[in-house]
Amino acid sequence: MDKPLTSKHILIVEDEAVFRSILAGYVSSLGATFTEAENGLEALSLVEDYPPDLILCDLAMPEMGGMEFVENLRLQGNKIPVLVISATDKMTDVASMLRLGVEDVLLKPITDLQRLREALLSSLYPKLFSSQAMEESSLVQDWEALCRNPNEAQRLLQELQPPVQQTLAHCRINYRQLTTAENPGLVLDIAALSSKDLGFYCLDVTRASENGVLAALLLRAIFNSLLREHLSDQHQRLPQMSTLLKQVNHLFKQAGLAGQFPLLLGYYHAEYKNLILVSAGLHANVNTGINMIQLSNGVPLGTTGATYSNQISQKCEAWQCQVWGSGGRLRLMLSVE
Repeated sequence: MDKPLTSKHILIVEDEAVFRSILAGYVSSLGATFTEAENGLEALSLVEDYPPDLILCDLAMPEMGGMEFVENLRLQGNKIPVLVISATDKMTDVASMLRLGVEDVLLKPITDLQRLREALLSSLYPKLFSSQAMEESSLVQDWEALCRNPNEAQRLLQELQPPVQQTLAHCRINYRQLTTAENPGLVLDIAALSSKDLGFYCLDVTRASENGVLAALLLRAIFNSLLREHLSDQHQRLPQMSTLLKQVNHLFKQAGLAGQFPLLLGYYHAEYKNLILVSAGLHANVNTGINMIQLSNGVPLGTTGATYSNQISQKCEAWQCQVWGSGGRLRLMLSVE
């Protein structure tokens, strides 16, 4: 699979040679190129000569520290995203850096490289990780760049697939799917909405050419926000997933995405033990251990101006859901802790 930071260039500003080397090796393993500076003064020169896509920066350095370096960048009108990695124990330093507009402050020692990876991805693709992504003009720039570069869009999508095993909202979740790196097939995303409930979706990206991958990235950016807003409007009642389906269909049209988009939306409330599924174009069945429920596939989004979907609601503490379509087959399993 292609590396997620291929085509990205990162400037590492760090006076500790060993840690600087570790950072360089890690961003290189993710596909990025890099340049190195030992302090802010050297970094200012490198920014001018070799403009990076992102800067990893320490705070305490000789000649010019991280805070003065970032202040100089911003005074020059330079908006390159900056991630600070520092051993500081002063919250005033952290607050000052955040006020200067850095993306995040990570504290040394970094024992979880997954946290660094997530910070790198969210900094390099900021509006695809924003809950208000569709309302912010800078998403348009990210969106247009991805439209021009379908290979990068597909690489990013593959990198954003959820782990095959995780715990969310006090539920153990795992999934299995048959797909290839070259053909994403069925794209899954799962996220906790609170400590008691979670939302998920499965999108077949194989029936809209390159627009399938773009639709998946767009859905990842806006789905959680849409579902939370809908639940707020419902005053904590269970969601009407068919309403959400109509909103997604409308957003795909707004984005100019033509094609067919088979989509399954799901919601589970761990306290109420309630599962809700709605499908527009994907086949699904649910096994609760007591009941086996077949969900009719309905009509894929994008086929007509309206949405034609089928929905089920089921009480259960554990369940398995098999989903299939032209993009492959996927099995999602959940049990309450």
